[in-house]
Amino acid sequence: MLEKLKYPIEQPVIPKNILEKDIVNWIKTIENFPTQLENITVHLSEVQLNTTYRENGWTIRQVVHHCADSHLNSYIRFKWALTEDQPIIKAYYEDKWAELFDSKTAPIALSINFLKALHAKWVYFLKGLTTEDLTKTFIHPESNKHIKLSENIGIYAWHCNHHFAHINNLIISKKW
Repeated sequence: MLEKLKYPIEQPVIPKNILEKDIVNWIKTIENFPTQLENITVHLSEVQLNTTYRENGWTIRQVVHHCADSHLNSYIRFKWALTEDQPIIKAYYEDKWAELFDSKTAPIALSINFLKALHAKWVYFLKGLTTEDLTKTFIHPESNKHIKLSENIGIYAWHCNHHFAHINNLIISKKW
């Protein structure tokens, strides 16, 4: 049960052979996410925003702010991969970031508005990538894995759906 609450849409599965239609669909997911996030959270009260989606999990507020932090980091990783040769990216402690005062107390509108602007810029950028660009990689320092930009688009489309599901499932379970 804990695993289902943690991973409501399961772990990401990125195909080995990524097709153009996969990229198009993933970019559409990234493009639509800020509006979907706003629509699902706009009616929530402060108490509801401060409710965790699972025991020892983050609050809805923390999830929204986490998405802004994570997606900004991803956008920068794309830029590094295109301007440096297989850069080793900077990892960050997302669990510690989620415990910072802004993640726990700031109005979610700050991160939703940020995500709208970031995703608009990010999607414009992603739609302009060439087939060759999509093969560029960065190296994640924790796993030492080379991650292709094409894969990372899929990972972040999953990330959008993953955290949307956390919020949606909580709203459904609480009958909000």
